[in-house]
Amino acid sequence: MAKKNRHISILDTTLRDGEQTQGVSFSPAEKLNIAKALLELLQVDRVEVASARVSEGEKEAVANIIEWAETVGVAEKVEVLGFVDYKRSVDWIKDAGGHVINLLAKGSENHCKNQLNKTLVQHVSDIKKTINYAHKQKLGVNLYLEDWSNGYRDNPQYVYDLMTRLQDVGINHFMLPDTLGVLTPDEVFASLQDMLQRFPGCKFDFHPHNDYGLGTANALAAVKAGVSSVHCTVNCLGERAGNASLAEVTVNIRDRMGLDLSIDESHLVRLSQLVENFSNKRIADNAPIVGADVFTQTSGIHADGDKKGGLYQTKLSPERFSRRRSYALGKMSGKASLLKNLEKLDISLSDENVEKVLSLVVELGDSKKRITSEDLPFIIAEALESKDYNHIELINCSITSGLELESTASIRVRIGDEEALSAGIGNGGFDAFMNALSKVLKKYEIPLPALADFEVRIPKGGKTDALTEATITWENEQGTFKTRGVHSNQVFAAMAATIRMVNMQIHKQKGYAKAV
Repeated sequence: MAKKNRHISILDTTLRDGEQTQGVSFSPAEKLNIAKALLELLQVDRVEVASARVSEGEKEAVANIIEWAETVGVAEKVEVLGFVDYKRSVDWIKDAGGHVINLLAKGSENHCKNQLNKTLVQHVSDIKKTINYAHKQKLGVNLYLEDWSNGYRDNPQYVYDLMTRLQDVGINHFMLPDTLGVLTPDEVFASLQDMLQRFPGCKFDFHPHNDYGLGTANALAAVKAGVSSVHCTVNCLGERAGNASLAEVTVNIRDRMGLDLSIDESHLVRLSQLVENFSNKRIADNAPIVGADVFTQTSGIHADGDKKGGLYQTKLSPERFSRRRSYALGKMSGKASLLKNLEKLDISLSDENVEKVLSLVVELGDSKKRITSEDLPFIIAEALESKDYNHIELINCSITSGLELESTASIRVRIGDEEALSAGIGNGGFDAFMNALSKVLKKYEIPLPALADFEVRIPKGGKTDALTEATITWENEQGTFKTRGVHSNQVFAAMAATIRMVNMQIHKQKGYAKAV
């Protein structure tokens, strides 16, 4: 059982096991930068950075990391996976400047017999031979018991015999992997507690995989059983379903178990983004701790609860991770969500104008997955400027465009109490819409001013799904005037500006009542 104030060591294996993710291969420079960030910023206790004998590029990466690590006094924290091959892996690691070998032995009878075609006694002899040579080369030695979880389940006596023969040969950490991610938390706790009781003089690490989505839960169960170290990767990188998430494991150990860690969690998101960029493996927006949206409240009820007393907040405050809480704007927004965003922008509106802006936010939210705070100034300008009349309304519109083809637009509009259908062809969607609309306006003798200028903007730093503001300058006999439309689709934004213009024209037109 875990004791309070016990320090839990974290080994990050993003640069070794994480690189077994399909399609991921870090360059030597990328490996160096990730290792620096892990050890200096995040302050993990140990890093496993490569497998021996893979390639010259891998050797260069290890050498670069070790060279840097020696300058800051952390070279002993850098570990390299090696194999039971007597001198070959040891020499490779030694040539790269390494100080620690993580030796990969067979932790299950099945692997020992069927992959190596050897008995336990023969395998132990080979292991000892490699360990003795590593010690002569002044390398520290840790030992992986590969496939330990299946080995313990299928034939625990094999595991006991292996440990008995190796417990006194100078191994610093016995590393017990759930290689295929097959264990449940209860099984992890029971098996590790048994190992700790049988071999009290040994240090055990637990190395979980996430095939059943239990990586984090299994890591906590291992700590509860009494292991001194757990292995993780950034962003769950790893073969198949990946390894246990570094962010999830460390935050849970700290919050759920109250145990001591070296991790500086204010850098968790920074590390996640760095690895995401170098690996080209995108994480989900709702990934715990590090996802883009995990500190965003969408529901207006939640924003209201936070405003009235932090009712929807937990220990997982964004400030812990150098982040900020945000309140999404969209069709589910309430007044509290809008006020939180206005506060962020240092904008103050009257209650009446808040309601106008909120109404437009909800309306736009039906056509866009998310409205950002950067979109908000456009929406405010649209809502406060608007003195819309309701003489004409665009009920629906279908626009079809194709490469090297003219665009077509079909529209249904309401003018007064009547509805009209029209279609148009043009050079682009907006031109086709204008040609369809002009037919309707001509029927009702409503003048259409000339288009003098057309400007489209998105917020600074906006993305491709940002709101679009279309401002159109119109010219008639009285001079020029402007109308504005806001929408996530720039053609629809221009259409909204046009419908506003027509409403203004109708309102000013004498004899409007007779025309309709």
